Amino acid sequence: MASMDIASILQGGYQHPLSRSWQARRHITKSMLMYPIFITDDPDAYVEIPSLPGQARWGVNKLEGFIGPLVQKGLQSVILFGVPLNCVKDDRGTPADDPSGPVILAIKKLRTLFPSLYIACDVCLCEYTSHGHCGVFRLDGSIDQEPSAARIAEVALAYAKAGAHCVAPSDMMDGRIKSIKRALIDAGYGNQCTLMSYSAKFASALYGPFRDAAGSAPAFGDRKCYQLPPQAKGLARRAIQRDVAEGADIVMVKPAMPYLDIIQDAAQLAPDHPLACYQVSGEYAMVVAGARAGVYDLRTMAFESVESMVRAGCTLILTYFTPQFLDWLSE
Repeated sequence: MASMDIASILQGGYQHPLSRSWQARRHITKSMLMYPIFITDDPDAYVEIPSLPGQARWGVNKLEGFIGPLVQKGLQSVILFGVPLNCVKDDRGTPADDPSGPVILAIKKLRTLFPSLYIACDVCLCEYTSHGHCGVFRLDGSIDQEPSAARIAEVALAYAKAGAHCVAPSDMMDGRIKSIKRALIDAGYGNQCTLMSYSAKFASALYGPFRDAAGSAPAFGDRKCYQLPPQAKGLARRAIQRDVAEGADIVMVKPAMPYLDIIQDAAQLAPDHPLACYQVSGEYAMVVAGARAGVYDLRTMAFESVESMVRAGCTLILTYFTPQFLDWLSE
């Protein structure tokens, strides 16, 4: 030990539980957790999702009993995903902004029940289109970008008018941030509704349980022509910079753990913006499956995974572990 250089001794700085906690630049807090919730168009529904353990599709009449205890524990924000099972879908996703649809009804219900709860809404067409894709098609079968962005903007504005605090387009259509921002401003909602962009959303293998939950698997083909290739670090950087320039208030990276380098890039490219990431359904399901197989303790691994996102620079984390974290962070 005497031969060691003075600068080589590090353990003295983290030999106590409290001093270990001081090594973190930022800690997980309840305020940085946003809970994804699936809202279906049967108002009395409660349907468990087998591929997404512990999660369910909820009808609007069940929200008070479900959300109320979580708000009491410190839940501060949710993001709503519509799961229409009883509507007639078409090629434009007409049911997406139906005033009697599940998302708009849920916004109004939650605003009444829990005035302090921050309500974000995923904005996409795939759950509502007959083809299951996130945009509008040309006659030749390719995505038509301009009308796709315009349609996405219509849906976002409808959610803002219904009372959403935040709209979050996940479609990855070019130009949709500018289109939404313009629509919000022109309708008088530019300074009343946050625009959170899924700026770097990758064509990942980790979305399977979500597609089961939302019933949003494409009827043909895939989404690789608009979601980013997993190898595309440069494209992700360009997309983040574009969305900031087009008026995004919050930047998001999705999925999270396989793309921690992109989160770090986003923190550098948009240092003055809140930075979000989505611990997606497949990430969550893997952590749960590993714990059930005895590979690790669930709580320990949940913290380790989310702490990696905070360490990379995130200030907002969308995770299905939110209810558990509300308990864990209270202990």
